[in-house]
Amino acid sequence: MTDTRVPLAPATHLPPQLQELFVAHGPFVCRSLRYLRVREADLDDALQEVFLVVHQRLDDYQERGSVRAWLYSICTRVAHAHRRKLGRRRETTFAMVSTPPAAPTQLEHIEDREALALGRRLLEQLPPQQRQVFLLYEVEDMSMAEIAQALDCPLQTAYSRLHKARKRVQDEVERIRERT
Repeated sequence: MTDTRVPLAPATHLPPQLQELFVAHGPFVCRSLRYLRVREADLDDALQEVFLVVHQRLDDYQERGSVRAWLYSICTRVAHAHRRKLGRRRETTFAMVSTPPAAPTQLEHIEDREALALGRRLLEQLPPQQRQVFLLYEVEDMSMAEIAQALDCPLQTAYSRLHKARKRVQDEVERIRERT
């Protein structure tokens, strides 16, 4: 969907364990922050905040579960704080004027864009809790136990949200097929 590269240069002055976490999980954290609707303009700051929290809490972290689940739970708090800050800003933000996309030269390019747009619309229609579980399971390939830990919900609740999300997506795809 979007670029998942971590836009920061490797920091060799970081403690080795933090540097390893950043290299191994930086792209996951970036994607997660995007899923949690952190604006692209704020992505670098949010990424830095997540790893600042990781650095501050690294000694307290006990391997009770998945590192990715722990990182995702930090991402949710950082993203929430960013959205709150955004609501309090007094400045007016203007959307960046994007250059028009180059005209596709092949039918495949058009179909790919349409499929991506449809996927985004389908995800946007899901309630936030269902969207989180769906993305973490289907895109990030996290286990349901990791997802339940990351979202701080019972395992059965995570399964229920995934089932509902899949059903909504399938129903919408069927409606679209019937229209065409």
